[in-house]
Amino acid sequence: MTRTTPPGTAGRVAALVLLLALAACARGGSGGSGDAGATSASGPPPLPSGLVLQVAETGGFTTPEELATRLPLVGVYGDGRVLTQGPRIAVWPAPALPNVQVQEVDAATVRDLVDRAVAAGVTETGDLGQPPLADATTTRFTLVTDEGTAVREVYALAETPDDALTAEQQEGRGRLRDLVDELTGLPGTTEPFVPQTVAAVVHPHPGGDPELPQPELPWPGPALPGAPLGAGLTCVSATGQQAADVLAAAAPAKALTPWVAADGSRWSVAFRPVLPHESGCADLTVR
Repeated sequence: MTRTTPPGTAGRVAALVLLLALAACARGGSGGSGDAGATSASGPPPLPSGLVLQVAETGGFTTPEELATRLPLVGVYGDGRVLTQGPRIAVWPAPALPNVQVQEVDAATVRDLVDRAVAAGVTETGDLGQPPLADATTTRFTLVTDEGTAVREVYALAETPDDALTAEQQEGRGRLRDLVDELTGLPGTTEPFVPQTVAAVVHPHPGGDPELPQPELPWPGPALPGAPLGAGLTCVSATGQQAADVLAAAAPAKALTPWVAADGSRWSVAFRPVLPHESGCADLTVR
């Protein structure tokens, strides 16, 4: 028996096949393995693995040695490390080594901190005022993303009297102060940061204080005095095992400890851990 196709059926079948083919193509572009690509494209771009967010103080009335060895208040890295300054012991002479703490956070927390920095105004450019104060520090916020680096500086952020600013300037500064408090007060466990490289800022030892005699210690690091840094200071940096030897020797030392080089010369040394995004003495400045 011969079957006959109803009139118009072939056209309808061809149209149906064409529609199914178009639907499959659409799914191929947005579904299956294509879904991951679409999600990735619509989500936030990845952050750098190095420094992402830093808050540091610059300038102010202090010594060249303090300027050269000053550490940031906080540094957030894309790999989840957050470095902060730990508590300082209220004794003099102070310990030779600064107290730098590190904690680990997850990627979501790093992203949240970046978002908070943006919300606090780090990427903004509005006028924050110039208070009539002398010798205060400038707080520098640095934010690094795939879009580039944003830097915002605020003079006398902590010391500003409210009557020296407009309401808008007060509000802008308040958001940035809150950000500093959040970044330096993150919940979680911290531990001492052990740097791979340590810098030593050096100048000739001025002689001991008879009322605070300090025992001499042999210098275990690179040859002193090192390369000129400015303002009568020099700098050397130690890496690897030599850095470990310097840190071990400096652990019991004080800020006034005389360090004795192989030739018998005596030096004052201020230690500065080199941070993960830094390389050594070239990152230090006395300005």
